[in-house]
Amino acid sequence: MKAFDYVRATSVEEACAALAARPGARFLGGGTNLVDLMKLGVEQPVALVDVGRLPLDAVEELPDGSLRVGAMDRNSDLAAHPAVRDRYPALSQALLAGASGQLRNAATTGGNLLQRTRCPYFQDVSKPCNKRVPGSGCGARDGVHHDHAVLGTSDHCIATHPSDMAVALAALDAKVELYGPGGAREVAAAEFHRLPGDHPEQDTEIRPGELITGVVLPAATGGLPSLYRKARDRASYAFALASVAAMLQVTDGVVERAGIAFGALAHRPWRARVAEEALVGAAPTAAAFERAVDLELSAARPLRDNAYKVPLARSLALDVLTRLAEPART
Repeated sequence: MKAFDYVRATSVEEACAALAARPGARFLGGGTNLVDLMKLGVEQPVALVDVGRLPLDAVEELPDGSLRVGAMDRNSDLAAHPAVRDRYPALSQALLAGASGQLRNAATTGGNLLQRTRCPYFQDVSKPCNKRVPGSGCGARDGVHHDHAVLGTSDHCIATHPSDMAVALAALDAKVELYGPGGAREVAAAEFHRLPGDHPEQDTEIRPGELITGVVLPAATGGLPSLYRKARDRASYAFALASVAAMLQVTDGVVERAGIAFGALAHRPWRARVAEEALVGAAPTAAAFERAVDLELSAARPLRDNAYKVPLARSLALDVLTRLAEPART
């Protein structure tokens, strides 16, 4: 690991100023991903601006009924928060499905959103990777890609985003709060992460110098039935092979509102807009769910070794939607 400077920020403004004054610096929260990448030589920041002690760890009810989660709130605390468990159960379930108990105690909300792909070609500096070194090639396309993306890929990258939490946030219509040189702004969680296109090195829509300060869960999706399911190689401490977060509102026998997002299928949490559109106004039947999910997954373009992800994601989505619809049928 290369030597680096260290700055402990005492305010959001001080953190952003410290980052701007040190080109090549990185923000440090829980460090559960960044420090690992530094050890591997993938990340080589000239300085770390520690934001872990900023007063951004509160979960608070906003006047409009939304729930604001501070960027420094720990994943374990957020998963256990009564308001999250009661009103946004898919988020609590997704957090508990991630990593290990020890890591959840350290990982932060903002850091979880900013974690980078676990593609082995990205993590191995001896291998070609357009995300790590633009223009060097994508070793995974013709190499080992069992865990890689089947939706929204490009010739430059087939990596997947590893977050469980981000999948639930996308399905629940959450927004990400940012602060930087241009002031404060919000980005929809479903649009915060990017597809690879020609620039897979750009993971998110975050602008230079910006810091994630929080996440807002809207009142409109609070209290709606929601679920998260994840398929993985082992029961604990494993990234998803496919996952689904969904919310479903059924009124008078038809779907009034649906939010569906897939994890581990794309470079970002994949918001299933096609499936949602097909479901709204339809009766919550098995046939309707199958039609909607099949329409969404018809865009999949699997490679040699990851075609299994399509039927796996289909099965997960149908199970989740069926479970969510059961109370409306009784």
